[in-house]
Amino acid sequence: MPQSDSTPADLAAAGSIRLALFLPQFSVDPASGEVKGHGTGLIAIELMRALSERLGIATQVVQCATPSIAVERLKTGASDFAGIEPSREAVVDFTPPVFEFDYAFLVPPGSQLNSLADIDRPGARIAIVGNHASSLALARLVKHAELVKSEIPDEAFARLRDGKVDVFALPRDVLIGYAAKLPGARLLDQPFGFNRVGIAIKQDQPQRFAFLSTFVEEAKASGLIAGIIERNRATLPGFRVAAPADASVR
Repeated sequence: MPQSDSTPADLAAAGSIRLALFLPQFSVDPASGEVKGHGTGLIAIELMRALSERLGIATQVVQCATPSIAVERLKTGASDFAGIEPSREAVVDFTPPVFEFDYAFLVPPGSQLNSLADIDRPGARIAIVGNHASSLALARLVKHAELVKSEIPDEAFARLRDGKVDVFALPRDVLIGYAAKLPGARLLDQPFGFNRVGIAIKQDQPQRFAFLSTFVEEAKASGLIAGIIERNRATLPGFRVAAPADASVR
């Protein structure tokens, strides 16, 4: 991949890139303590490792429970980058989009729900994860159903499993894993939205922003992002390299 110039001196001198990830973007092996990326987290870790190798430094994952915590870590300088969608562009800066994926619904065994139109009715209850991009997108669409907020994905899934909600909304790749834990559950084919993920950084860092934006475009043009997705296709269903920023999202 071509080499970007004007590497920020502070980034190279720090000795590591601190990447903030939030649940369910990662998990931690209880035996080894190893952090494993999932979905957005998987791509973000591999992308930052490629950048770290270029700079001759390490990659460190900063573990966060929620998107809000990840954003706060960026704002306070406790991390350098985060893989997150640009609904928070008022408080952090974003590179051009790197990749995109869709949001979906998981319904329990025996459910007759097949579309958002079926779901969005008085009395229906949708499990969401508070402040996640999928929840923000869904809130703009739902007119009648109740959005039942949980702090972390496992709590939202427990509500579905225990019959306390009618449907669970989250990125499709994450829901595939939850579906495997509930025999007979199924994902609806039609997505209710798309996430175009950029790399977020603290505001007012023009040199770092320009450098990272150039790196992102090089990673897309060189096939680096496409290669990461293809190597992990089984766990990244629906993921694809992001279209240009001015293109319509499908």
